[in-house]
Amino acid sequence: MNEQQVDRLSEQDRFKYSSRFVRLMSSLAIAITCVLVVEFPQAVYAQQTASDWLIDSQPYRAYFEPAPADANDAKRFQLGNGLVTRTFLLDQQQGFGATIRLENLSSGQSLLRAVRPEAIVEIDGKRYEVGGLTGQPNHAFLKPDWLPQMKPTPGALVFCGHRIGTPEQRFKWNRVRHHAADASWPASGISLTLEFKPPDHDRFRVQIHYEVYDKLPVICKWLTIENRSDQTLTVDRFASEILAVVERDSRVESRVGVALPPPNSIHVETDFAFGGFTYENANRHVVHWKSDPEYTTQVNYKKETPCLLVVEPTYGPDQTILADETFTSFRTFELLHDSSDRERRSLSLRKMYRVIAPWVTENPLMHHMRVADPEAVKRAIDEAAEVGFEMIILSFGSGFNIEDDSLENLNRWKAVADYAKQKKIEIGGYSLLSSRRIGNGNDIKSPKGKSPTHGNCPALTSDWGIEYYRKLREFFEVTGFAVLEHDGPYPGDVDVTARLPWQKGESDSRWAQAKIANNFYRWCREKGIFVNAPDYYFLNGTNKCGMGYREVNWSLPRSMQLIHTRQNIFDGTWYKAPSMGWMFVPLSEYHGGGKAATIEPLEDHLQHYEQMIQSNLGFGVQACFRGPRLFDSEKTKQMLKRNVDWFKKYRELLESDMIHGRRADGWRLDWMLHANPHLKQQGMLVVHNPTEKPLTELIKVNLYYTGATDWVTVSERDRTDQTYKLNRDFTIDLSVTVDANSMNWFVLKKVKDDSAIREPTGKKIHQK
Repeated sequence: MNEQQVDRLSEQDRFKYSSRFVRLMSSLAIAITCVLVVEFPQAVYAQQTASDWLIDSQPYRAYFEPAPADANDAKRFQLGNGLVTRTFLLDQQQGFGATIRLENLSSGQSLLRAVRPEAIVEIDGKRYEVGGLTGQPNHAFLKPDWLPQMKPTPGALVFCGHRIGTPEQRFKWNRVRHHAADASWPASGISLTLEFKPPDHDRFRVQIHYEVYDKLPVICKWLTIENRSDQTLTVDRFASEILAVVERDSRVESRVGVALPPPNSIHVETDFAFGGFTYENANRHVVHWKSDPEYTTQVNYKKETPCLLVVEPTYGPDQTILADETFTSFRTFELLHDSSDRERRSLSLRKMYRVIAPWVTENPLMHHMRVADPEAVKRAIDEAAEVGFEMIILSFGSGFNIEDDSLENLNRWKAVADYAKQKKIEIGGYSLLSSRRIGNGNDIKSPKGKSPTHGNCPALTSDWGIEYYRKLREFFEVTGFAVLEHDGPYPGDVDVTARLPWQKGESDSRWAQAKIANNFYRWCREKGIFVNAPDYYFLNGTNKCGMGYREVNWSLPRSMQLIHTRQNIFDGTWYKAPSMGWMFVPLSEYHGGGKAATIEPLEDHLQHYEQMIQSNLGFGVQACFRGPRLFDSEKTKQMLKRNVDWFKKYRELLESDMIHGRRADGWRLDWMLHANPHLKQQGMLVVHNPTEKPLTELIKVNLYYTGATDWVTVSERDRTDQTYKLNRDFTIDLSVTVDANSMNWFVLKKVKDDSAIREPTGKKIHQK
């Protein structure tokens, strides 16, 4: 950055671009400290709150600045935040721009082994590399003294300038649910745009966009293509990210049935995601780990190591850009992991979602109403208000039809929605998209040898599909409904049918349909409409996906359902924050099972009903309570209200991250720990006893992520505090007793004043 550019910076920006020495020293300290952190984060004691971003992320602010000068090159620039840094070699005079280094500053690891283009685009049938350098003598590593001899790729787009700014919101977020986390939107940070043009004409320009956020080891990247000509251009293909990443390990041979693993130091996902309950499944069509033919010195004999990241759509996009218009790709988010520890990697992922998709923290209590009769729904609204529930969803099979756009239907449900608003209850309903057949040429026709994901799926670009989304928008705008349970969102099915003007055919069908689906969910987010969707559309505005369950399991005997509930939550929260996944409570019969599987009559199975509530709310997870009513007697009502009141009292802590303890197996106590170092009470241990007798166990509880370092007080059910000194690995040994078929809970709080501290006497494990 030259002096004139610095002079134009605001005072806030000056701060971001300054203090290089302070950041350098901080990064050095972090790197040294994290030699101990990588596998065993509890080993960091003295530096814990100063350097661990998962406990205190305040010091890590985004910046863009010249890299430390070196005798060989002064044209290097760094985009980073003290946790990650991406280093560029930029020279407008010579026309080259390339990423030459990608570092995780927490672990001290360099992830890049070779230079590749910043992107690849194919326009009007011609392939262009965007930036990059050639002439690297060995692609296993990149030495700085090789760079002066490396040259731009012949025919590649040349670097012609850059600009800096701050992240802009991808779409609007209407925050109508105030119990959501206090997150900023858009995320604060720094944006960088690198501009490239063809070497022999100026018909189009390609901009490569980057964002780095404060407090988070994540880099976002996407591209835009600007048509500067008076003719249309067609974007046939593109790859928006190509990284030659350091391989995971040494695999000399390849064997059938034994997959070669891609690098695990970087998590990659996009907002072009669909067709799965997990990020891997939803991004499989766009995030590709490939072998690198230029990496000739790799140890794998057949050179098949999957260490080249290529982010590109499998089909198309085959998009036409009109004169003076711009094409925009999807966004790729790269989270750099600083450890192989599963819990730490999971916490990093959950933190990322809260920053780049903060609406996932909205977590209302939901009643799935089985009867779509307006008077019955009003009674359900009254019940919800009495016990503290916050949302009514007219469930599948209830008779609710959101596609009925008759004035009579719209007015009927507007009156119910108005009544719900008076009671401060949100109301919404169910709609099925995929897995249904429409007919008359409106369904997806798959390429030869393939079939739709769910057997059948309407084409979103068909006449029916366009009308379907129009009806959804009209229903919400007219009635004031605020919730959509959208079953079977577009799963990425490819359609060979030409459906002009929306879709040319097979090559652009996935791009065109995903655009329609994503635009609708973004519209919902702007309108404040809560969306449950069994697919990974989080980055485009949906609030919840299934935590991960098998629907027919809710027809099993009640005692089995309890174990499955806690297993599903334990497993699902490795990839989702508690608020991101819904569970299920079948108040009335669901998928069969008869009386043994059903809670109704509710008062007759009060203990089981309470256990199901506690198994979900105790872990900060909302379930779909599906049935015609929430309670059937005063006794049931008081039980429900008591548990909801407890949840709301500790809501902020219960919706915080969970540290996985012991997975439910029906044999012993199972438990998890809520941890949030920024609250007055930094932890809550929730323990369940699945057996028919009281159990007492001495369990080791890891308090590292609560921020506690020396002493902690433990309060069982808000009763007398007992003080514990942390072990050197940041654990305490806690004796826990839980009654038969019950839950117990303990609030933990850091001790700041060392006076009056007394060390307790430990107890041995015993079972009654």
